[in-house]
Amino acid sequence: MFGIGMTEMILIAAVALVILGPKKLPDLARSLGKGLAEFKRATSELKSTIDLETRKEEEQHRQKTKEQNIPANADEALSRLEPENELSPPEDDQKDGEAAAVVAEETSAKADEADEELKHNV
Repeated sequence: MFGIGMTEMILIAAVALVILGPKKLPDLARSLGKGLAEFKRATSELKSTIDLETRKEEEQHRQKTKEQNIPANADEALSRLEPENELSPPEDDQKDGEAAAVVAEETSAKADEADEELKHNV
């Protein structure tokens, strides 16, 4: 208890007995016991109050998210997403692909010209 061994407790009790005397020691022990009991009661009451307030806050948060239609977790958020149609790409993607092919052909033609010029110079 409190990191105090049996010998330390006996020593403290002996010193208290010598200082206070045999008549006042039981009264002191009784009042110390009552004080510890009151302290335990107050801490348990405080803990229960904190738990109650925490539950109220969580319930208000849940109510607020339900009203705002906010998903509670990642699975719910993913289930709300619409599946993308991968069978027919949009026309913009096709145009981007064609533009990329033209750029690739121009780059390839420039590289071929640079190679020819390099061969000619050597």
